[in-house]
Amino acid sequence: MTERRLLLATTNPGKIREMRALFKGLPWRIVGLGEVLPGLTFPERGRTFLENARAKSLFYSRKWAGLTLAEDSGLEVEALDGAPGVISARFARPRPGDESNNRKVLRLLAGVPEKRRKARYVCVIVLSERGRVIKAVRGEVRGRIAVEPRGTGGFGYDPLFYYSPLRKTFAELSAEAKNRVSHRGRAVRMMRGFLEKKGQGPGR
Repeated sequence: MTERRLLLATTNPGKIREMRALFKGLPWRIVGLGEVLPGLTFPERGRTFLENARAKSLFYSRKWAGLTLAEDSGLEVEALDGAPGVISARFARPRPGDESNNRKVLRLLAGVPEKRRKARYVCVIVLSERGRVIKAVRGEVRGRIAVEPRGTGGFGYDPLFYYSPLRKTFAELSAEAKNRVSHRGRAVRMMRGFLEKKGQGPGR
């Protein structure tokens, strides 16, 4: 029997790791861009998470014979008028990275009281096949920005994103606990339900 593979259009190892765990049990093996389309990149120019996820999904689905899943996600901070938003991964340009991005957010929020440090994580996932969008879902989770990084787990802004119901930052949660409540976990559960009903998909 030919193995069916689902392309996850990212080279981010943290996202690939989380998505593989979240989609575990489905009859597809999640593969990343570096594994099947090395060197192929798509410039993100969308103004919203949906625009970016949709464009990426369609672009790579035209290069890949099976199902293509593209995700765009990020942090929106109320006191920063929604920044960093779609440039979350590149916020601290010209030298972006998890630590420098987090430092920039803390610097911009210096002196901002707790009640004004509200934030949300947003994730949009788009599934396409051969240049046609099949399904799009959105998940989000609300929290606030801590005054300093806490925890060593996760990636991105997780050390700063404080989730009040569990009284911890996302970086202080286990991967399983985070996936139960995170923006990506919520979006994936909706997409997973769709894929379970679909029950089929060509791979290569």
